[in-house]
Amino acid sequence: MLSRITELLLKAANGARDFSLPGKISLLTILLILLLALLAPYIAIHSHQISSGPPLLPPGGGHPLGTDELGIDLWAQICYGSRVSLLVGLGTAFLAALGGGLVGIVAGYLGGWPDKVIMRLIDIMIVLPDFPLMIVLAAFLGPSLLNIIIVLAFFSWVFPARITRSQVLMLKQQSYVKSAETYGAGAWYLMWKHFLPEVFPLVAVNMIRLTGRAIISEAGLSFLGLGDPTSKSWGLIIHHATSFRGIYFTGFWKWWLLYPWLALMLMVISLAFVSRELERMADPRLGGRRFV
Repeated sequence: MLSRITELLLKAANGARDFSLPGKISLLTILLILLLALLAPYIAIHSHQISSGPPLLPPGGGHPLGTDELGIDLWAQICYGSRVSLLVGLGTAFLAALGGGLVGIVAGYLGGWPDKVIMRLIDIMIVLPDFPLMIVLAAFLGPSLLNIIIVLAFFSWVFPARITRSQVLMLKQQSYVKSAETYGAGAWYLMWKHFLPEVFPLVAVNMIRLTGRAIISEAGLSFLGLGDPTSKSWGLIIHHATSFRGIYFTGFWKWWLLYPWLALMLMVISLAFVSRELERMADPRLGGRRFV
């Protein structure tokens, strides 16, 4: 199983050479943001929590992106905020993909009443207005990154579950799976040796989509004041900026509001483009190369 996943990842990396120009630019943008998050303690000149200059200082001098109303460096906040956004996005995508993938495999393989119950639950989750319910749950559980990840994963598992179920329904009709069942292969063996390696590429593509969705949802919750107040995420920076009286009647928005918004949009749009390129590779019906 691990060797199969490694092989898929290597093929996907080689297939990145065939990305379109927007896909290559998006992949480079994501890599730069990853480096920004990893090297934040070294490239942030000032502290992201302690005042290091005059309040509302425009970009220039020792503060390349200016400061906020407390004199805290915005470049440092954006660098450390990328860690929060990536942590929430990847944590949510992993939990949702893991839980949804297992649920989808169980529903597709067992069929019968378990499949019907799971599909009705998925239908209910799809029609529910997720963001208002996220606001309620986030307010009820309290402002912490772990709670936000749990809330976002709770509303995101249905997408990988549907994809996995449809793939398993097709795979269990294959001759090699039926042969394995004839020779006494159990459900766990089939899941580990046959189902997971085959559904992994599509689930991985879906994880990238879920990462972007989780990042924008976390920013929305933080913008409403429901995020972790100590996280300094991009959404929380925007929340503080828009809460400042007169932000739109002064020039402060040109750096205090604009830069975190640009970072957020660049990350989400880049993830969307990379997800589209990988989906073309994973699904031959979309006209791209197949890496499965």
